[in-house]
Amino acid sequence: MKYAIIIPDGCADEPQDSLGGQTPLEAANIPAMDAIARQGVVGRANNVPAHLPAGSDVANLSLLGYDPNVNFTGRAPIEAAAQGIELAAGDWAIRCNLVTVENQIMRSFTAGHISTEEATALLASAQQELGGAALEFKPGVSYRNVLLFRGAKAQAPFTNETRATPPHDLTDKSIVDDYPRGPGSDLLNDLMAKSGDLFAHHPVNQARVKQGLLPATHVWLWGLGGAPHLTSFMELHGRRGKMITAVDLLRGLAKLIGWENIVVPGATGYLDTDYAAKGRAAIEALESTDVVCVHVEAPDEASHEGRVDAKVQALEEIDRHIVAPLHAALAQQGEYRILVSPDHPTPCRTKTHSHGFVPLTICGAGITADHATAYNEPQAAASALSFDEGWRMMSYFLGTHQ
Repeated sequence: MKYAIIIPDGCADEPQDSLGGQTPLEAANIPAMDAIARQGVVGRANNVPAHLPAGSDVANLSLLGYDPNVNFTGRAPIEAAAQGIELAAGDWAIRCNLVTVENQIMRSFTAGHISTEEATALLASAQQELGGAALEFKPGVSYRNVLLFRGAKAQAPFTNETRATPPHDLTDKSIVDDYPRGPGSDLLNDLMAKSGDLFAHHPVNQARVKQGLLPATHVWLWGLGGAPHLTSFMELHGRRGKMITAVDLLRGLAKLIGWENIVVPGATGYLDTDYAAKGRAAIEALESTDVVCVHVEAPDEASHEGRVDAKVQALEEIDRHIVAPLHAALAQQGEYRILVSPDHPTPCRTKTHSHGFVPLTICGAGITADHATAYNEPQAAASALSFDEGWRMMSYFLGTHQ
C-alpha cells in the first residue's frame, strides 16, 4: 500500500464577500480534490488544542499523528533540526525573523521577503555585534532564521512560561503590547532593540531602500524551546516516509520523525513555487517509500497577505500540478490511499493562523465513499467523520487505528 499526503498550508478559511459568500476552497476550480471527496470521505480535524498556539508547528505535529500535548516544545527547535543543529540539554532555540517595523507597526513579518543572501549578511553583523559565547545567530532561508542559546556557556533564563508573539500574527498591527514577556524576556527585548540600531544604516538595508524595497529593521524573536524528542514515524506507525517542502519547519519535523527530505529546485515556500516540480518529485518518490508528503506553503502566504484571489489561484495550481498527477500515479501502481488536509485555518480577513477545525478528504483502498460531492468547509462541517483530537486522524488514514 502506498500513501500520499498533500498539505495545502492554511487553506481553510471563511466565506468571502469577494467570492459571493464562498470560501476559497468552494470558489476554486479543484476537480482533482473534488474527485477524491466523491470517491472517498470528507471530514474534519482539530489539529491545535485551545491552550497551544495556533501555528504550523503544533498543527503539523498533530496532522502527522503526534499528540502536541506530549511532543510540542516550541517552533524554533524543529526548525533548528532542519539545519542540522543539535540541541544539547540546557540549549534553547529561538526563531529569529527579519521584519520591517515602522512607527511600532508590523509592516512586514518577512522584511519584504528578503533574500537569503541579504539575510545572511545581516545575521553575520548581528552575531558580531550582539552575539557571544552563549548566543549564536544562525541564518536560515530568507527571513526565517534561528538564534541559539547554548546552555553549556551560561544558564538560560527562559522557562516554559516565556511567551513571544509570532510576527505573522501582527501584520499591519501595533506591536506595542506584543513584545516578549516572562522569564528571559528582558534579554530578547534587548536584542530586538539593539538590532534596530545595528540595522538602521546597514549596507544591505541601504541597498534595499535604493531599490524601493522594504528594509529589515529588526530581528523579531519568538517560538523558543528546548530539544524535542519524537518517536520515529516507523516506530509509531510502521511506515517509511519522505517529505517535499520548501519550509524549514516541515523539513525539521521530517528529520525528527526519521523521514527523508527531498529538495526540489524551484520550490520557494511562496506563491511563485514550482508546483509541477513538486508533483513530479512526489511521483518519483513513490517508488522508494511508503508515505509521500507534499507540503505547499502558498495558500498560507496568500492568507497572510490578505489576498483572496491569490489563495484561490494557489489552490488551483496545487490541484492541477500536484493532486491530479499524484492521484493518477497512485492509481496506476496498485493499492493506495491519498489524503488532502491543511494544518490549520488561516483566514484572509485576519491574515493570521487560527484555532478551529480544518476540512480533510481521503480516498483509496478500504475507504467506503460517503455522500460528499466536493472538498470544502461546508461539506466537512456536515460530515460525521470528525477528529476532535487531530493527531488521531493519521492512524485512521493509515489504517492502523484500533
